[in-house]
Amino acid sequence: MSLSGGKSEVISFKVNDSLREAMNGLPNRSDFIRNAVVAALESSCPLCKGTGVLSPRQKKHWDEFAEDHRVKECRQCHEFHLVCDKRSVVRSRHRSKRPRARARG
Repeated sequence: MSLSGGKSEVISFKVNDSLREAMNGLPNRSDFIRNAVVAALESSCPLCKGTGVLSPRQKKHWDEFAEDHRVKECRQCHEFHLVCDKRSVVRSRHRSKRPRARARG
């Protein structure tokens, strides 16, 4: 899903006094708000869309998915991620920046 480009529409919302004061010093509040909303949408759960709750149908799909998947903690960054139990090798995106020395033989 692309969140940039396309037709623009004005959306307004109310803020309390402390948020208004905090935003007063921003050079471009519209850009700041737009970027914050895009960042929040891009990192929300694709199933619940950030609500934290699955519908009964979503829960059924999740249960089927979870039969072959589990949540695991990354040994390097300690963030949780999904792992497919049917994959023979789980590849980590955390790779050493230096190439490993090969054994000579």
